[in-house]
Amino acid sequence: MATYRYSARDPQGRLQSGDIDAPSESAVADQLQRRQLIPLRIDAVAPARNLNIDLSGWFGPVVKLPELIVFARQMFSLMKAGIPIIRAIRGLAESTSSKALNLVLLDLAEQLEKGRSLSVAMASHAKVFNRLIVSIVHVGENTGRLDDAFAQLSDYFEQEMETRRQIKQATRYPSFVLMAIVIAMVILNIFVIPQFAAMFARFDTELPWTTQVLINTSAFFVNYWPWLLLGLALTGFALYRYLQTDDGRYRWSRYKLRLPLMGDIINRATLGRYARSFALMLRAGVPLTTALSLVAEAVDNDFMADKIREMRRNIERGESLVRVSAQSGLFTPLVMQMLAVGEETGQMDDMLQEVALFYEREVAFDLKSLTAKIEPILITVVAVMVLLLALGIFTPMWDMLSAYQKGN
Repeated sequence: MATYRYSARDPQGRLQSGDIDAPSESAVADQLQRRQLIPLRIDAVAPARNLNIDLSGWFGPVVKLPELIVFARQMFSLMKAGIPIIRAIRGLAESTSSKALNLVLLDLAEQLEKGRSLSVAMASHAKVFNRLIVSIVHVGENTGRLDDAFAQLSDYFEQEMETRRQIKQATRYPSFVLMAIVIAMVILNIFVIPQFAAMFARFDTELPWTTQVLINTSAFFVNYWPWLLLGLALTGFALYRYLQTDDGRYRWSRYKLRLPLMGDIINRATLGRYARSFALMLRAGVPLTTALSLVAEAVDNDFMADKIREMRRNIERGESLVRVSAQSGLFTPLVMQMLAVGEETGQMDDMLQEVALFYEREVAFDLKSLTAKIEPILITVVAVMVLLLALGIFTPMWDMLSAYQKGN
């Protein structure tokens, strides 16, 4: 549940202002209209910064994406069948095998029994239901089509899970290879190279530079490994804390889009999520500017979210969606043509759906070829390691063997 500060005028024209807790700007506007107030300005109030580390998401029960898919599908079926909403939610709470989802659903049922709407009750569980989900449910409640809202959410969750599955499948092989390389380096530096170093020391001969590098690196690992672990832990903690700040999230979000090999894939996947979420909001009947505000949070990238909010501000100044999309520099000319057709025909939601499918097909193709692109890099890394080991270990052994043969 977010807090919004509003300015409005009453029927007598007097200026009123205050704060309201609501799931979205449109919900605030609805509450003001029910109070017979004309909203002039609605702004989200930034929450107070909390310096404490929240570990509940690490060690506590978490509702996973497959569980949300099942929940949305079952809610669609129950709403379509005309089952009362409180009875439906309590029935799902009893049938689910997820402890976390069971607790959330029981709390939703209790809040509904106290007279709250489903969207307001879901907004109190922000870690499970983000603002995009809450807003779609809110629109479904107001239009009497809650079944359609859950059907749309089910499709959205399924596509999100498919994208994650493709990413995991594409990065599994490189991750295993990198882990094997790290483990091999640790074993070599701690157990293997010190044995050869002791043998070379007994001969008191001048060693090649490659051997000296290997011996010095191994000695550093053996003598300072506690400090290395402590340094890595402190660096990881400092990086984690920095990424929790606004500046850290923004810089990391921008850097992710420029990563070698993965940057283009992340960019297209994020744009696909933007297009699918935007189409979902427009199809649900959410106003254009409100939809852009919600989609900015759904893309899960602060840099791109800032671009989307800038698009919303330009639309509020009177510019068209196609024009502000072109000014953002996020989309290719082909996508811009599709958006222009959607704006001319009044079927922007359908065109955004096509844009989402376009990006998702490109992401799927790039992920399939990602392993083929990474393999040469991994082979090169392994080859360099083997070469350094061969030159560092076997070269002095050959020199000693040659010296021994000449001596005899």
